[in-house]
Amino acid sequence: MDRISALRNVEDALRRFEEGEVDLSALEREVRGTLRTYATEFEGDLAAYRVERTGEGASEGAVDGAVVLAGSKQGARERVRELVDRPGPFAVERFDGE
Repeated sequence: MDRISALRNVEDALRRFEEGEVDLSALEREVRGTLRTYATEFEGDLAAYRVERTGEGASEGAVDGAVVLAGSKQGARERVRELVDRPGPFAVERFDGE
């Protein structure tokens, strides 16, 4: 999916939301799916990985619930460390949908 297609898909989703054809939750899912498809195709052979804090203080911190793109689980861990100064203990799992 190229940038123009992604923008058109988001624009179409917004139009359907404005016209009452979809609710906010459906709009969010569709836009999120469009962005993930665009990002994974734009960056090449990457997958989305969801980050989950583990251990003590697991409910705290911006890293929990983040989604990063990487070619592997190890690559996802490295990407989190690049983005977050002190991520604390965390796990990454491939994220293939809602």
